[in-house]
Amino acid sequence: MAYWLMKSEPDEVSIDDVLAAPDRTVAWFGVRNYQARNFMRDAMREGDLVLFYHSSCAEPGIAGIVEVCSNAYPDATQFDPASPYYDPKATREQPRWISVDVRAVRKTALLSLKELRTIPELAGMRLLAKGSRLSVMPVEPHEWHAIDALLGR
Repeated sequence: MAYWLMKSEPDEVSIDDVLAAPDRTVAWFGVRNYQARNFMRDAMREGDLVLFYHSSCAEPGIAGIVEVCSNAYPDATQFDPASPYYDPKATREQPRWISVDVRAVRKTALLSLKELRTIPELAGMRLLAKGSRLSVMPVEPHEWHAIDALLGR
């Protein structure tokens, strides 16, 4: 099993939206960064656990835990001209972007970005690196366990 952090703007998809979805499952769509896409396509697997991170909001932070419940598949939004995620260079024969499905495990008390920065075990975490903007990133096991301990308090 691997561990991940995935960012979503809560006005697009929040942890509450995942909890309210049928089977508590949603497609993770709209990733348009090659490195983030490659993580999803090449390394993410069913059963991996994910820190669900609310970004671009008043108080960014970890809002819950979800589980990857599908392997990667073509993101349908890349083919839809009405979608803000439309990519005219993508074709069904040669899709450029992928999605995975995630299932809610649990909502947590918000663990803010500000608080994450105070935890010594997280000093090397990708999320906290200067200029980090990836929406999908791996989380090291020791980082996961430190965060999970805080979320379980």
